Amino acid sequence: MRPPALPLLAAILLAACATPQPRYSARTPDAGHAGMPSGAGGTYKVGKPYQVGGIWYVPREDKNYDVRGVASWYGDQFHMKRTANGEVFDKNALSAAHPTLPLPSIVEVTNLENGRSLRVRVNDRGPFVGGRVIDMSHAAARELGFDRQGLAKVRVRYVGPAPLGDY
Repeated sequence: MRPPALPLLAAILLAACATPQPRYSARTPDAGHAGMPSGAGGTYKVGKPYQVGGIWYVPREDKNYDVRGVASWYGDQFHMKRTANGEVFDKNALSAAHPTLPLPSIVEVTNLENGRSLRVRVNDRGPFVGGRVIDMSHAAARELGFDRQGLAKVRVRYVGPAPLGDY
């Protein structure tokens, strides 16, 4: 005798609703929020080459981006300031900076030292220090377990573009 499918489906749907959803940083500037710069919201950015510290970077979509390297994190000095695509950086949200991936986009970052994995919204440019591959928000570094060390060996895999605006 087969169990009815409806109770099983209901249980699966309830479990999905109970799964915590990540808090991506997608805040756009709004003059109505104290401490936030005013102006238009974030925009898609890709393709325009730029130079930092004598090194040229060419942003582009790379669907096969899958890189291992060192991650760092940033926080207080950039908290509630505009990111490279015009959003507002929130150190308590799951976001990151990358030198060449489209803004905004979603990447999966895995801490190779402890196995923790997390999807974050890339909405800023950087890091531009010591060959690091990604700069994480403080919240993302904490979730990945390297906020106290400051650096971690990671794998960064491009998932795809992220929607614009608050969500």
